[in-house]
Amino acid sequence: MNLRTPIKRARGLGSAKHGSGVWLAERVSAAALVPLVIWFVYSLICYAGADYAVVREWFASPVTAVLMSLLVGLTAHHAANGMQVIFEDYLHVEWQKMLAIYLVKFIAYLLAAAGIFAVLRVSLGG
Repeated sequence: MNLRTPIKRARGLGSAKHGSGVWLAERVSAAALVPLVIWFVYSLICYAGADYAVVREWFASPVTAVLMSLLVGLTAHHAANGMQVIFEDYLHVEWQKMLAIYLVKFIAYLLAAAGIFAVLRVSLGG
């Protein structure tokens, strides 16, 4: 049984063959972010009102630095993937779509690198 329309068969167009990979990546990053966000909110509550020295001591823990870096990196990755799906769905001019996707990914990963650098700087005492 062929479910493609005659015009699709004539043009040879079909699935881009990458939609399920992006869908799965969004779900995996969302699932990974859930415990990280819960940990982050719990930490904010625990250290509310603490002075800089106490928070810096907390950041000096390798576990805290790794979890915070994961939170920053995964948040940027998840946001970039989400924006890519939006651009693919709503931008119909190919060069505009690609420009928007690459620009958003560049900005997201640049911000992630800056955030991870900041976490490492505070945690390593710089």
